[in-house]
Amino acid sequence: MAVKDDLRTPIVCVMGHVDHGKTSLLDNIRGSAVVSGEAGAITQHIGATEVPIGSIVDKCGNPGLLDQFVVPGLLFIDTPGHHAFTTLRSRGGALADLAIVIVDINEGFKPQTIESLHILKQHKTPFVVVANKIDKIHGWNPQKDSPFMASYNKQSEHVRTSLDNRFYEIIGELYNHGFSSDRYDRVADFQHNIGVIPISAITGEGIPDLLMVLLGLAQRFLESNLHYDATGPGVGTVLEVKEERGLGTTIDLILYDGTLKKGDTIVVGSLDEPIQTKVRAVLKPRVLSEINVEDKFKQVSKVTAAIGVKISAPNLDGALSGGSVRVATPETLETVVEEVRSEVEDVQIDTDQSGITIKADTIGSLEALVNELKKEDIPIRKANVGDISNRDIVEVSAIEDPFHSVIVGFNVNILPDAKEKLRSTGVKLFMNDVIYRLIDDYKDWIKEQRALSEKTISETIIKPGMFTIMPDCTFRQSKPAVVGVRIIGGVVKTKVDITNEDGTVVGTIKGLQSRGENVSEARTGMEVAMSIEGPTVGRQIHEGDILHANIPERHVKILEHELYDSLSADELDAMDAFLEIKRRDNPFWAK
Repeated sequence: MAVKDDLRTPIVCVMGHVDHGKTSLLDNIRGSAVVSGEAGAITQHIGATEVPIGSIVDKCGNPGLLDQFVVPGLLFIDTPGHHAFTTLRSRGGALADLAIVIVDINEGFKPQTIESLHILKQHKTPFVVVANKIDKIHGWNPQKDSPFMASYNKQSEHVRTSLDNRFYEIIGELYNHGFSSDRYDRVADFQHNIGVIPISAITGEGIPDLLMVLLGLAQRFLESNLHYDATGPGVGTVLEVKEERGLGTTIDLILYDGTLKKGDTIVVGSLDEPIQTKVRAVLKPRVLSEINVEDKFKQVSKVTAAIGVKISAPNLDGALSGGSVRVATPETLETVVEEVRSEVEDVQIDTDQSGITIKADTIGSLEALVNELKKEDIPIRKANVGDISNRDIVEVSAIEDPFHSVIVGFNVNILPDAKEKLRSTGVKLFMNDVIYRLIDDYKDWIKEQRALSEKTISETIIKPGMFTIMPDCTFRQSKPAVVGVRIIGGVVKTKVDITNEDGTVVGTIKGLQSRGENVSEARTGMEVAMSIEGPTVGRQIHEGDILHANIPERHVKILEHELYDSLSADELDAMDAFLEIKRRDNPFWAK
């Protein structure tokens, strides 16, 4: 069976949790080391690696396979998590035909793993699960690049048991998320069962099995979908807009349908009007190398889907990462411009009346950041692609709410004049090239700020407190009265007015003593001596009376609305008792 001319290369998207080995897996397949240059070993940009069928067959070590498959190879897209997958799909281009969900066999499922599964389920994309890092199982004896079963059979019994136990936990997790699965060699029907392939991206064990399963899936499910019209106009998605020495502004793109030639008119998505331009050069990286780390290109006259290429053309400065690229003819130009315009408009992000300002390097990462912030219920006032400018700082510094006078920048720079301006404002800036770290940093800062403001407020607010004058504990009747009291709820402090059960203010606490020492406050359960300015024992106050700290109406509102969660149960009881007295005659007091 030979490769058919009109079949395009299937596009495989690699998804999963940040540290579970997505890039290491692709490195093993392409034999390079991209990992070392990435932020926290996390791939934040979509890259593409074309692996021709010949290389896959070599990796599997079985030349006879060449005749069994019709697909020309596999095109791997290494995405920043699952975001590119959703972004590129939602714009009408189903970019991935197949997916690999990678999970660390020793750590199991993480939130990102689960999120990836939900997305795949939603889009009905065929996928396999890769259980990575089998080489980290205690006592594992690595067999470089060998198929999984060959390696598994060479392990000692306890190592095999250890792997089986972890493996079945993953099968159980998949079941909990609605997927029936088993080890790939036991799956007869990949349409109804998910194949799980144990591998090590570091030693290469299990990788031949993974490539075989992917080719089998591509052949079985996709042959009908992979036919393209080789003469049709090219359609692709921009991965990155780059300045290249000697070429000016270029775009890296994944062409997923049709053909693209030197001299073609293309329409490219932009935040302003779509860009219309002519292709000056189509540049291809060497096969088995990653677009975004390779700068030795060769010029080609035309390319056919699916492929990752670089295009040089005039006026590409405003091109939008994640946006569409479509080839147009004089007859179709108007329609194509309209299609591209509406795609970009669909992506304009809904913003709130008030909230934080966010900047990101591409429309895909901007969407990803917005999605994550919305999940955390963080309001967004403005969301834009590009570096942080002086204008951003000026706009944000005018916002009164300190929690919203914030700029969150993902994978962007701050321009020099903006850096200067920032010093003279109260704007808080968060920058990172890992989305979840940005969000964690912002949430931690909010928590700190809230704690600080609560501390400041609570130091000036009169807290609820109630106490009783103990029998036979009057040490002085008046000027000031000195009595022994037991605190029965909340906290009682000096310099606070006190009321009786009728709500009448009867005096002010002048001092508190515990075991002969002066103290500034007494809490529930304590018995202390209290001096009270104003009343006479036997007239305004009596032994056995229950008295309350008199909380001003304004303070009650703050306690009820801002500090309620920070009050203890006995403070809440003391407040309820005090409010009951105050609201007897006026039900709306402090409401």
